[in-house]
Amino acid sequence: MTSLTVTARSAADLAVDVLVVGAFGGDASPVLPSGLPEATTTYLAGALPTLGFTGAADSTVVLPAVPGVKAPRVVLAGLGPEPAKKKLVDENALRRAAATATRAIKDAGTVAVAFPGSSATAVGAVAEGAALGAYRFTAQRGTSTPPTVVETVTVVTDRGRDSAVKAAVKRAAAVAEAVGYARDLVNTAPNLLYPQTFVDSVRERATASKVKIKVLDEKALAKGGFGGILGVGQGSAHAPRLVSMSYKPAKATHHLALVGKGMTFDSGGLDIKPANNMATMKSDMAGAAAVAGAVLAIAELGLPIQVTGWLGLAENMPSGTAQRASDVVTMRNGMTVEILNTDAEGRMVLGDAMCAAGEEGPDTIVDIATLTGAQVVALGHEVAAVMGNDDDFRTRVCSAGDDMGEDLWPMPLPAAYRKGLETEVADIAHKAGPAGGMLTAGLFLKEFVPQADGHPIPWAHVDIAGPSFNEQAPRGVAPKGGTGFGVATLVRLAEVLSAD
Repeated sequence: MTSLTVTARSAADLAVDVLVVGAFGGDASPVLPSGLPEATTTYLAGALPTLGFTGAADSTVVLPAVPGVKAPRVVLAGLGPEPAKKKLVDENALRRAAATATRAIKDAGTVAVAFPGSSATAVGAVAEGAALGAYRFTAQRGTSTPPTVVETVTVVTDRGRDSAVKAAVKRAAAVAEAVGYARDLVNTAPNLLYPQTFVDSVRERATASKVKIKVLDEKALAKGGFGGILGVGQGSAHAPRLVSMSYKPAKATHHLALVGKGMTFDSGGLDIKPANNMATMKSDMAGAAAVAGAVLAIAELGLPIQVTGWLGLAENMPSGTAQRASDVVTMRNGMTVEILNTDAEGRMVLGDAMCAAGEEGPDTIVDIATLTGAQVVALGHEVAAVMGNDDDFRTRVCSAGDDMGEDLWPMPLPAAYRKGLETEVADIAHKAGPAGGMLTAGLFLKEFVPQADGHPIPWAHVDIAGPSFNEQAPRGVAPKGGTGFGVATLVRLAEVLSAD
C-alpha cells in the first residue's frame, strides 16, 4: 500500500520521481499555484497552451525536465474552474484530481503532490485522492510484469508541520488503506475468494488491530436458525459463514452496526444468470468488503464509537442441493419466507445478518449491498441509493457520503408497495414484481430491523450495485474493477455519530 507523508518543504526541492502540480482553469490560461520558482512558472506558461492543457477537471499532462524543479517529470492536474475569491476550494475536486493524476503516473516509486488549499481537510482530501489513484491490483500476477506501485506520496503544504494537517493525512492514509483492502477483496478471483478464505483474510488483517473476530460456520448457523444464509449457500461446495467484527473502545457512547452482503460469487443459483451477466459476479461481496475495510479503519483511527461489522458470506451456486424457487425458509427471527427467484439471494443473507446485528442492541444499523439491478437502472453506475426507516438518519448517511465524495441519493420505501411481498404460503415473499424492484427489496429488509424499547432501531439500507464495480474506464477516484465504494462513507458516518 502506498504510504503518505506531508512536508512544508518547497515542492521544487523534493528529489522525487514525479511532482504533481494542481492547476485551475483560468479565463485565458491555467492558474498555477504559488510557491513554484519563477523559471518553472515561466516555462509552464509557455508550454501548456501548446499542449492544449487548460486546467479542466480530470485532465492531466506530463512534462519532462521542467526547469527549476528536481523531479525529472512534472504532471499538471486540472482542478476545473478557479473558485471565487475567499471561497473554499472544493475538497471533492481536489480528491478527484489527485487520484486522476497519480493513476496516470507510470514507473514511479516516489511522488510529491502540490495542490492549492491549506486547510487540514483540503490537505487530507488531496492525500486520500493521491493514495486512491496510486492503487494497483497485483496479487494475481504470475509470469507477467506487474505495474509499478507508487511507494510514497508526499503532500506539499506550507502547513506541513501543523498537527491538524498531520492528523488529516494520517486519517487519509487509514481510509485509503481500507478502500484499497476492499478493492483487493472485490478484485480477487472467486476460485480464490470464497466464504472461508474471506474469513481467513479478515482474521489476518485484524490480528494487529483492536478488532475482535467471531465466526459462525454452517453448523453454528444451523443451530442458530439462520435459514436465509444457509439456504442461499446450500448449493455450493463452499459453506457459508457469518462473521462479526467488533471494535469496542472504553468510552464509546454510540453503537453502530454495519451489515454487508458478501456473495463471493453469484451464479443466480437454479435461476441462473445469462452468461454476459455473470462475469462480474465476483464483485457481489462488495458490501461485505466495504464493511470489513471500514471497521478496520475505524479501529485504526481510534474513533470513540462502538462498531460491529457483520459479514454475511455465501456462494450462490446451482447443484443438486441448491435452493429451489418456491422453497419456504425460516429466518433467524422466525419469519418464514417464500423464495420466488434464487437470483434474489442477497436480501436473504442480509435479513439473517441484520437479525444477528440487532440482538446486540445497537443504536443504529446500516446495511450495504450490491442488491438490485434496479438500482443501476434508476441511478446508474456512479450514484448509490439510500433507503431507511428514519429520514433523519438516512440524511446523515447521505451527508457522510457527500463529505467523502461518494454520491448517495435518498430513495423512499412506499408503504403501499409492501403488498407486493404478500404470499399465501409463508409470512412474506422475498421479492415482488419488476416494478420498483429496488424499493421492494428495501421493504423486505425493513422486516428484519429489530426493535428497541418498542421502536425500530434507526436503519439505512445502501444499495451499491452500480458504483461498487467499474467496468468502464477509470473515473475520479474509481479505478477499473473494484472501487471500494462505501468505505469512506461508513468511516465518516462513524466520525459524525461519535461526535454526538
